[in-house]
Amino acid sequence: MPIPEDVTGDEIDKDVRQELQSLPKTLAEDVAKNLVMVARLIDEEPERAYGYSKVALRLASRVAAVREAAGFAAYANQKYGEALAEFRAARRMTGNIELWPVMADCERGLGRPEKALDMAGAPEVYKLDKAGQVEMRLVAAGARRDMGQLDAAIVTLQSPELASNAVQPWTARLRYAYADALLAAGREPEAREWFAKAVESDKDGSTDASDRLAELDGVEFVDALDESHDDAEPGEESQDASTGSATRESPGAEDAEDDKS
Repeated sequence: MPIPEDVTGDEIDKDVRQELQSLPKTLAEDVAKNLVMVARLIDEEPERAYGYSKVALRLASRVAAVREAAGFAAYANQKYGEALAEFRAARRMTGNIELWPVMADCERGLGRPEKALDMAGAPEVYKLDKAGQVEMRLVAAGARRDMGQLDAAIVTLQSPELASNAVQPWTARLRYAYADALLAAGREPEAREWFAKAVESDKDGSTDASDRLAELDGVEFVDALDESHDDAEPGEESQDASTGSATRESPGAEDAEDDKS
């Protein structure tokens, strides 16, 4: 697969670069460039990222960082069986426990939430750092929801991390998951409160909490480019196309359905 001229391979993390030192120099450079492309594309173009990961895997399957990158690329493409195999291989090579939560989530993706819950209760969880333990809690709650155990999912998410006012990298996602579980359980007022808290902590837009909150508040956003609104009569309550501001639905309007988490 083609590599853009601006990609040198030096963009990879220092730890990964050290792993690649076991390879011949030219091969290491080729692998590094493909890993850079995986990282660059995985969020916006996961299929292309997957292609680059397969090239890197073909070139250096005995490098743990390559197996891990291949796992995340497969995971991004919902190839959960393949992702799980790659994560397991990377863990065997390094003994690193950090991949435990995403491995458990692969079990969910494969339709085995019970296995994910078993992993959530395994001794390995206690070896995770705080971020990893929060991620494991999110996976466990998701597994409970997969099994139709909404109340158990809500209880699973209730934790010191959820109650804390301090904003950490995981705070927005944890609050969002809690709000979504509450909404699924029909506890709308509480859900609205927690979606609002998720918005407060979501500084980088990692969730769509603001959209979910707007839906609960009955706010409808209209496309400013929609020509159908150009014909609105003076005095009508419609969106001002020049500002893109929102209009609120009349009292009694139905709440929008909540999205699948």
